[in-house]
Order: sequence, then C-alpha cells, then structure tokens
Amino acid sequence: MRLFRKKINLPDEQYTLDAVEEATVEDVDAAIEKEESISATIANAGFLKKYAKLGKIMFMMIKDYRKGIYTEIPWFTIAAITTGLLYVFSPLDLIPDFIPVLGFVDDLTVLSFVTGWIETDLHKYLDWKLKEKAYLD
Repeated sequence: MRLFRKKINLPDEQYTLDAVEEATVEDVDAAIEKEESISATIANAGFLKKYAKLGKIMFMMIKDYRKGIYTEIPWFTIAAITTGLLYVFSPLDLIPDFIPVLGFVDDLTVLSFVTGWIETDLHKYLDWKLKEKAYLD
C-alpha cells in the first residue's frame, strides 16, 4: 500500500516579495491595530519565540514611521515588516497554525526572509532610537 502525502508548498522568497509589493499604508495601520494579537501569536508559538523581541522593535519602527517621527526608512522595509507581521496573524496561512510544529514553519519562513531583508534598517533604527533617548535624557 502506498501512502500519498500532500506536498506542502512553503512560501518562498518570491512569494514573500510579491506580498511586500502589494502592501499599502492601510496594511501598516491594520498591523498596528492588531499589535497585541500579533505579539501574542508570536510569543505563544514555540518556533517564533525568538522573534518576540524583534517583533516589538518592528512595531516600534512602523509606529514611529506612521507618526512621522522616524522617516529615514525605505517604504520596502515598512511594507516587509507589515507583510511579515500580518502573515503571522493571518488565519489564511499556507499551513494552518493549528497543525503541530508545521503550522508555524511557513510563518517562520516569511519572518526569516523579512528579517534578512531589513536587518540593516533595523540596526539604523535602533541606533537612532538610542540617540533620541540620550538626547531626551
């Protein structure tokens, strides 16, 4: 007897790039509105726990961007952060999150791509944030 396994297609870099290109300012606002739920999803998912602090920084960055406080950031970075965070929260994942272990593999894949693309901008933001804090102290 042969068992047939359904092939699971994980999101790849092109899939993620396509989603980033479609991101809008309304998506940024939606991510900000869902911050608490998205953060809880990341914090409660074993595979995504390492992204919990990174998620906080990403939310700080997009909120500072939307407030006009920090604008030295390319739209691609804002769109990538928004896409990654909303993908984690989306119930329409390629692999549903209720499937043990595998359910978060696609989320991890998307967050890994996004983090790799925006790493330099995250460092610049954190440097700016530290200078701002020192200036205000």
